[in-house]
Amino acid sequence: MASPLDAAALEAALSDLSGWSYDGDARAIGRQFRFRDFSEAFAFMTRVALAAEKAGHHPDWSNGYNRVDISLSTHDAGGVTDRDIALARAIDALAG
Repeated sequence: MASPLDAAALEAALSDLSGWSYDGDARAIGRQFRFRDFSEAFAFMTRVALAAEKAGHHPDWSNGYNRVDISLSTHDAGGVTDRDIALARAIDALAG
């Protein structure tokens, strides 16, 4: 099982992830993405779903019209791990 990142490692990882922030209550990192319309938002979610499935690591997320809110945490580890950081990077690449 993966171990949660310590505060220094988490801070270093977040410094390389534009727009992502840490939610201490949820023990997760999150970011909001905005798109031109619902179709673009849904297409992005589809690309993220395929990447997440390939990684075997799935986000908590919600969608409202042109907005996609994503939260990443490794639940069985009780916090943010390297798996979450890797998926956040993959998601950023998909967002362009």
